[in-house]
Amino acid sequence: MNAALLVIALATLGVSAAAMSRRAVLSCVFLLTAGWTGIAAFYLWAGAEFVAFAQVLIYVGAISMALLFAVLLTRRARADAPPEPGSRSRAAYAVLAGAAVAAVLLWAAARSRLGAPGAGAPRTTVRALGAELMGPHAAALLAVGVLLTVALIGAVALAAGAGPENPEGPR
Repeated sequence: MNAALLVIALATLGVSAAAMSRRAVLSCVFLLTAGWTGIAAFYLWAGAEFVAFAQVLIYVGAISMALLFAVLLTRRARADAPPEPGSRSRAAYAVLAGAAVAAVLLWAAARSRLGAPGAGAPRTTVRALGAELMGPHAAALLAVGVLLTVALIGAVALAAGAGPENPEGPR
């Protein structure tokens, strides 16, 4: 195994595990951003420069900023948010759903032809990928942008909701 890959993998796994073990949401967001940067470094190591650029642009840039805005705009004191009843069962269902998604992805990866001898890597240029995104898939790209914008506006609306400093709700 390449030493650079080992360093990238250990650093990415380390900061991701640290992000999962923290209770402070803000430090989790910063650690996840470092983990996403590690994934981008892996893409650079693998020779997928465009995917690394997209990883930095989308996850490290846009989604981490959206998470920071959502956390900072919706922070509540711990006394205001007691744990809801049934949160353990919801956590168990979340782990079960995650395991089901992982099983489907592993099954699909095992049945793909990418690992077959002689299959080789698909030859796609950045120009062809850009033409696909701005051609037949432009509507999907716009829909994702609108969805992320609506999620950020929803976080702002939730933060401006009824609270001790604003008892009548949003204006």
